[in-house]
Amino acid sequence: MTLAPETTDLKVRLRLADGWFTACDLGALLPGRGVAALLPDGRQVALFRDRSGALYAIDNRDPFTGAAVLSRGLTGTHRGRPFVASPLLKQRFDLASGQCLDDEAVRVATYEVKAA
Repeated sequence: MTLAPETTDLKVRLRLADGWFTACDLGALLPGRGVAALLPDGRQVALFRDRSGALYAIDNRDPFTGAAVLSRGLTGTHRGRPFVASPLLKQRFDLASGQCLDDEAVRVATYEVKAA
């Protein structure tokens, strides 16, 4: 089955230190798949949308390898918490908090995100 592209003018926006930044069109986010976006300072963010429409934004850099790959990871839930698993070493990161579910000492940055 092919999903029809969403037709909306809504944009995905992230709160940065100096205000809201428009990252992409909401239609670019398909449930279960991530999208990478470049921030003004050169860092990358991984954006996700779940099946209920909730939006998440975390740092795209995998802290275990240094590679910018989290947007290409597999998504799922663990005990009701949405996560993305790194495509490299498979560590899971909570999409809401950035906490690594496999190593409590590690976390990635999260961003406030909205569709507007």
